[in-house]
Amino acid sequence: MENPTIYDVSRLSGVSTATVSRAFSNPEQVREGTRRKVYEAAEVLRYSPNAIARAMARQRTDKIAYLICKKDATLLDEFYAAICEGIMGKAYRSDYQLLISNAEDWRVTVGTAQSKQIEGVILGGNAPAELVTELQSQKVAVVLVNHRLAGLELPCVISDEREGVRQAVTYLLSRGHRRIAMLAGRLQPYVAGARYNAFLEVMAEHGLRVDASGVKMCNPDVEQAAQAAAELLALPDRPTAILGANDVIAAGAIKAARRMGLRLPEDLAVVGFDDSSICTMLEPALTSVHIDCRRMGELCMERLKALLDGEEDIPRVTVVPTELKVRGSA
Repeated sequence: MENPTIYDVSRLSGVSTATVSRAFSNPEQVREGTRRKVYEAAEVLRYSPNAIARAMARQRTDKIAYLICKKDATLLDEFYAAICEGIMGKAYRSDYQLLISNAEDWRVTVGTAQSKQIEGVILGGNAPAELVTELQSQKVAVVLVNHRLAGLELPCVISDEREGVRQAVTYLLSRGHRRIAMLAGRLQPYVAGARYNAFLEVMAEHGLRVDASGVKMCNPDVEQAAQAAAELLALPDRPTAILGANDVIAAGAIKAARRMGLRLPEDLAVVGFDDSSICTMLEPALTSVHIDCRRMGELCMERLKALLDGEEDIPRVTVVPTELKVRGSA
């Protein structure tokens, strides 16, 4: 059959043309069994909805963007790439055209969102307030991921940083550790602050005071983290456990411990954060707090779609649960 139409899909699936249209444009409004009939008929007929015509009829472009707000960021960044996977899956199933870039390139080479006919933007990472207000002034819907900005009314999707730290510290306490130190990282400020403050709060809840010697700041670099960890481990009353602000920093702690001849986890326990691919490359494998980045991306897309559809009562803060993955390092 040449150029199958929506009417052909309607006849073969046994549902109305309106239902066929909804199955492609707003699938969440169509029951799963009905959607399956429509999609199966469309596959048999090799029918695909005309996104351009649909957009013209609705007076929308269905163009959205995912911008990574991190210096020198690329899609090779594991954390933001996983978020992107979640965004892409939801976007393509809803027939949105997705542009992916980092914020630096966007502002230098792309021009305004209006010039690219972008209707909505998901900003990942340390999005500056001026970029958000600039986009909003252009009537562009904005959702933040892995970041919060005080004073701006817009949806954001974050992981449960505090609960992740609580899980890590509680686990270390259950293993008998009381001298627990933290390698705090110069990460995205919102994330760094959330993890650092949560560490102090959870330790205080258990009656454990953390003084200046129990926290070291370092860049998310293995060698710099190793140096900071070595300073902690050189203290007279050295820590028996170290929480790294992310997995790269935790890897530095493991490196420092190895250089000093310490056994893991017998002499020192190390826990990381993010549960990245580096965890299983280390020996012993790194215990780490898992963040469901893909789910964060999916939820971002759901919030952005709700904004574009004019829905009300959209949650301003969506928190994704974390889970401690216990391995050999602790």
